[in-house]
Amino acid sequence: MTSAVSLYQLAHARSGDKGNRLNIAVICREPRFFEPLRERLTEDFVAGVFRERRPTAVRRYELPKLHAFNFVLDEVLDGGVNGSLGLDGHGKTLSFLLLSAAIGIPADALEPAEKRSHELMPGGSP
Repeated sequence: MTSAVSLYQLAHARSGDKGNRLNIAVICREPRFFEPLRERLTEDFVAGVFRERRPTAVRRYELPKLHAFNFVLDEVLDGGVNGSLGLDGHGKTLSFLLLSAAIGIPADALEPAEKRSHELMPGGSP
């Protein structure tokens, strides 16, 4: 069974710019969220979240030892800080756009570890 949750419930994010290129680091709140997000937080998913900004490319880099991902989106900052008339030419607030997206996660991945281990015990007791 899958539950749709806000990415914010599963991860933190930080963003910044390099010219007209946006960089978003997504760091799992708990290590157990890394594998479900690895499967679902894809380049296509992120491109869909930013579809109105029309990225020309989205690349994902995995950082498994940090339980994190780094996304690089090209051509989404309206020319970058020196060329954009927007209020956020650096793209600092765009991490919140990604964090507000709903993402489907297996319901058991959302349960606390102590509950999962308790359910694995015969007779339901530790």
